Amino acid sequence: MPDVTYLGLTESALSQLGGLWTAREITQQPAMLRETQALLMARRSEIETFLQPLLALPTLRVILTGAGTSAFIGQCLAPVLAARLGRRVEAIPTTDLVCAPQLYFEADTPTVLVSFGRSGNSPESLAAVELADRLVKDVRHLVVTCNADGALAGYAQRSRGLTLQLPEATHDRSFAMTSSFSCMTYAALAVFSGVTVLDGRVDAIARATERMIGDYAGVMQAAAAEGYERVVYLGSHIFQGLAREAGLKLLELTNGALVTMFDSPLGFRHGPKTIVNGRTLVVVFFSNNAYTRSYDLDLLGELRRDDDAARVIAITAQDGVGLARSDELSVQGLETADDAELLFPYIVAPQIFAFFQSLRLGLAPDKPNTSGTVNRVVQGVRIHELS
Repeated sequence: MPDVTYLGLTESALSQLGGLWTAREITQQPAMLRETQALLMARRSEIETFLQPLLALPTLRVILTGAGTSAFIGQCLAPVLAARLGRRVEAIPTTDLVCAPQLYFEADTPTVLVSFGRSGNSPESLAAVELADRLVKDVRHLVVTCNADGALAGYAQRSRGLTLQLPEATHDRSFAMTSSFSCMTYAALAVFSGVTVLDGRVDAIARATERMIGDYAGVMQAAAAEGYERVVYLGSHIFQGLAREAGLKLLELTNGALVTMFDSPLGFRHGPKTIVNGRTLVVVFFSNNAYTRSYDLDLLGELRRDDDAARVIAITAQDGVGLARSDELSVQGLETADDAELLFPYIVAPQIFAFFQSLRLGLAPDKPNTSGTVNRVVQGVRIHELS
């Protein structure tokens, strides 16, 4: 029986390279998105019973929280959910909530704390929900996790909360979060948009993500071989959160060997653009919104005129960017989709690029930090008593 392949490499080769879990978890994302939607549909009544009375409160505050990649989920979703719900939706990392709870929690504001956690065992995750219970008079917990045995899942079950346990395969075993990120993001988007709303869209999103992996894994492998020393990810509004996640994946999987930066196309001009030189790759996530896209195009035109970057790549669902064909990563089938639906196919190219950069540097993508000072679940955090 022939070896199964992931990202063009066989299972046996990936095992020897220490990258089997990372490659498998990147590749499984289309299937996991479909499984996540099926899970949400099965629990639709329970989800609606929990959320509908809360969303009816005109003063409701929704806080999207997590640490690291889990925090970036909130940054990707907060603007679009605020617009859809007509409620106050904020992305505040647990790492902020825990170190300065007096600045973030509001005692008299009814609050839903949405906690994201791959393992649900990060010290800050549990501390954040405990502080919320202590400092907010009316708080409810929605936990989105990939680990049924995590402390966070157990806490929500014991409190006035709801735990959304995602498919077991999304509990990524690799160091870097990939399918856990995309599926927790999808789950929150679906739950707050209406579970049935995305039921008719999940196949298009999954197909587009699948095609991105199939069409551009080789392109990303070749880009990794070009030896860039600096990589910049740029995106407007919700894509700025995605740019931050893309940069973190590269930093994690290369064990900090490459300089990474994220920003918005408009913000990039205000000083950060000084990072660009002849060894810099710039990647721009393009919006489908015509107005926002005009700013993305302006920045792209400026980068081309500057001619300082080694390479500029556009990830786009619409034609008309104007780069060479090899520098346009085209998402198929979502040309008229809402930008939130593009989060899922857009992120896979940076994930694949980071994976091949890790291999190029002789690292094991499943465990790239050779010193053991950075871990899959954060260690060494001491939670101080709040007087």
